[in-house]
Amino acid sequence: MNPQEYALNMTRRSFFNGIGMGIGSAALASLMTPELLAEEKRNKFGGLEDLPHFPAKAKRVIYLFQSGGPSQLDTFDYKPNLAKQFGKNVPSSVYPEERKTKMSAGQKSFPTAPSKFEFKQHGKSGQWMCELFPQLGTVADDICIIKSMHTEAINHDPAITFFQTGGQIPGRPSIGSWLSYGLGSENSDLPAFVAMSSRGSAKNGQPLYDRLWGSGFLPAKYQGVKFRNQGAPVLDVYDPPGVSRGMRRKMLDAVSKLNQEKYQSVGDSEIQTRISQYELAYRMQMSVPELTDLSKEPEHTFKLYGQDAKKTGTYAYNCLMARRLAERGVRFIQLFHQGWDHHQNAVKQMPAQARDTDRATAALIKDLKARGMFEDTLIVWGGEFGRTVYSQGKLTKTQYGRDHHPSCFSIFMAGGGIKGGMTYGETDDFSVNVAENGVHVHDLHATMLKLLGINHKKLTYKYQGRRFRLTDVFGKIVKPILA
Repeated sequence: MNPQEYALNMTRRSFFNGIGMGIGSAALASLMTPELLAEEKRNKFGGLEDLPHFPAKAKRVIYLFQSGGPSQLDTFDYKPNLAKQFGKNVPSSVYPEERKTKMSAGQKSFPTAPSKFEFKQHGKSGQWMCELFPQLGTVADDICIIKSMHTEAINHDPAITFFQTGGQIPGRPSIGSWLSYGLGSENSDLPAFVAMSSRGSAKNGQPLYDRLWGSGFLPAKYQGVKFRNQGAPVLDVYDPPGVSRGMRRKMLDAVSKLNQEKYQSVGDSEIQTRISQYELAYRMQMSVPELTDLSKEPEHTFKLYGQDAKKTGTYAYNCLMARRLAERGVRFIQLFHQGWDHHQNAVKQMPAQARDTDRATAALIKDLKARGMFEDTLIVWGGEFGRTVYSQGKLTKTQYGRDHHPSCFSIFMAGGGIKGGMTYGETDDFSVNVAENGVHVHDLHATMLKLLGINHKKLTYKYQGRRFRLTDVFGKIVKPILA
């Protein structure tokens, strides 16, 4: 398509959009002046002018996503009576055949596999936690464990996509992009939304895709920026040899001028996005090196997080980096820790994953509290679904595996308006179904937005003739867990 045809199509699109709003002077003016087709008015942070809708409890989110599906039975859902059921088939009335995945549906039996690990009560609240998470036990009174999470997808990709975007089919904006669009950032030198990943010690884990922190149909400037887990955190953030800061500035000015001329010609809003992203990248050349320089962190920081916090790409390093990003006003910080997909040898793999995450997660909470940031930072820990009570593969006293299980699982939330020291929701005796106070993915999203001062029904974006939102047409705020 040549530029003239593109400009004509843009004009037609603007015209028909104008019809839906009623053709008035503003709509007609927009046909003549593409700049008037810009997004809604923005507030001082770059977010929508009418946000937040009400006073927020949290300013930012740190989402510690445990990719692969941690077993609720080996983390927070204590079922002591299952010991008596060891090796017995899970009743089909509890777990019918049609709900099993193809990976285990062909088994001749479905023996009950109680957790091999001991559980203990922690804190004044007496929260039950697996022995694999002793450091989390030290902050038991600061967290709210939700044992009644449930979702719809039974396979990793749609399940992870659902948690990140509110839809199982790729193409929708991630939650971080919604917040970047709605609330903007408190630091113009860093992205509003940063994603990081780490590989678990247990196994390689499920693949992660850029769309999990993508902006979907929102303008591209709201997508998350991925900090790499090896080498330079952001590609091309450093000037190549022989290129000075002044030379880079002149180059960007020239490119900006060309892009502005192109925008005047065709009116494509993505050109404006490209200009703003070039400028952000220029500012990040100064901010990112300072952000990632840990030389000024005192030694007690590394005693808190562990020495792995000095190693780029580890979960501990990413937790420390999350605190540093939060200090600098980044709105949404997402950590993906891979390796929780324990189909065959959960007894060996669970301790490895716990060693990766237990200390650093607790350290992040303690660090934020010490800096006075815990109260306005919302922390979420959890995966895309849970695991089966029956053993996938051979069950012995020292070995079992667990298949995917979306019907009930555990996550926890902390900080930013959440009641600490409480457990919400219950599962049945086999940890197969929600027995009390179920929390759906849409409910979780609605609650997170509520804590950030957003009415989840009002944060919308028009795309293909429909007003979309993160919670689709669902979502209930989980009021009992709010402080």
